[in-house]
Amino acid sequence: MREYFFNCKWFEVYDFIEFIANACPDELDYINPSFMEICNSVLERELSGYRFVGGKITQITSEEEIVEIEEALEATKSLKPVNNHLKRALDLLADRKSPDYRNSIKESISAVEAICILITGNTKATLGQALKKIEKKVKLHPALKSAFSSLYGYSSEAEGIRHALLDQPNLDFEDAKFMLVSCSAFINYLVSKSSK
Repeated sequence: MREYFFNCKWFEVYDFIEFIANACPDELDYINPSFMEICNSVLERELSGYRFVGGKITQITSEEEIVEIEEALEATKSLKPVNNHLKRALDLLADRKSPDYRNSIKESISAVEAICILITGNTKATLGQALKKIEKKVKLHPALKSAFSSLYGYSSEAEGIRHALLDQPNLDFEDAKFMLVSCSAFINYLVSKSSK
């Protein structure tokens, strides 16, 4: 194991640490968060551009971004469709060998769509339709509704994110990270507002 660790490619070190963090048996659940917390403090101390977020090592360096995503994952544990979309977006973003930014963006906005559908109770509503109902139900500011309608429009039209690709996508890590963090923050906001 030592020989593998010191002779593997740079990203395989992260894969190995991620595997260790997630290989602990369920009955010892308290070990995983402690291990990830220790790893994050070492990664931060060593100025690494990677951190554990939601059990995955991903290229997110801002503490605020990490907190927002972690909070959304925790808040949606009982909301499986939302949680599954968020986890998938994070998995696609965190894949060091072949990240899929296009589908990470799609999963991020799909998580917002899923929480809106759960709040409105209308399984056939699009995000735009659901936001109109939520605007009245939780007193969502019209500018905030408009902002997320625009983000949904971006993900529906730009680079073939939610529809067929017209050209090769010109999306990168920053695009996918922005969508994941923004959608996580909006989900946290909606969960908090709708629980009142």
